[in-house]
Amino acid sequence: MSVLLETSLPLPLLHRGKVRDNYELGDRLLIVATDRISAFDVVLPCGIPDKGAVLNLISAFWFNKTAHIVPNHLLEVVKDAGQLKVHSRKGSDFPVGLANRSMIVRRAERISIECVVRGYLSGSAWAEYSAKGTVNGLAMQSGMRESERFPEPIFTPTTKAESGHDQPLSLDELSKLVGWELTGELKERTLAVYRFAEEYARGKGIIIADTKMEFGLVDGKVVLIDELLTPDSSRFWDAGQYVVGRSQPSYDKQMVRDWLTASGWNKEPPAPMLPEDLIKRTSERYQEAYRILTGSRLYQ
Repeated sequence: MSVLLETSLPLPLLHRGKVRDNYELGDRLLIVATDRISAFDVVLPCGIPDKGAVLNLISAFWFNKTAHIVPNHLLEVVKDAGQLKVHSRKGSDFPVGLANRSMIVRRAERISIECVVRGYLSGSAWAEYSAKGTVNGLAMQSGMRESERFPEPIFTPTTKAESGHDQPLSLDELSKLVGWELTGELKERTLAVYRFAEEYARGKGIIIADTKMEFGLVDGKVVLIDELLTPDSSRFWDAGQYVVGRSQPSYDKQMVRDWLTASGWNKEPPAPMLPEDLIKRTSERYQEAYRILTGSRLYQ
């Protein structure tokens, strides 16, 4: 099973993140989704086959679906290497492996906040609630169970750390960073996109339990950037197997987190290598999420 862990292109490298490699492309950017996988804020030594293509194409799907709610930075998905020769105005050849895992986007001034929205009590929110009865420092109703749906989705923003863990932000703390007007717009846009996507996905048999979004500014206007509603940035649950009071069968990387936790790893670098069968099953789950949500197969 071949994977792409790192790119080296004849373009200026702007940033290499946990999963994506960003390159300058004149007045635009090229974002390449690699097959790298991270867990507990650590990049693992292995990759997940086809993961980058799934993330890229699901993001493009949602960018197009939600453009009526909030504009985004997507200009076009790279379907073949020839597109990059045209945009870069270079004679250099680009790897054919960039097809489907890359997109050309508008440059945006990043707002360095993770806009997290939670529709269900799970993950770190469940851990906090179990210990303190709060989520993101906000008091919640008593007696809630794991994976229970909130009466209304809640906005729980965090910092965006370059290394280490993101830290929760109250609305007051967020407003001190970006101002009250932008805080209100980020909250409103995040919740609106989530409500639309959650309803759509539920109709396809997937529950989006929570997700995180990133925004930027283009000509002073707020736009969605980076990725959107992917198995990396969201918890996708099988609606047909949903039962309140336990963790849920998922289409995301939860089984990777579960294996790493059970392995006894201390969640500090370096991370252990995943077993080959887990790598294969994770790839299959990512592709299944893509098929269910978009109605298309990664390889027709």
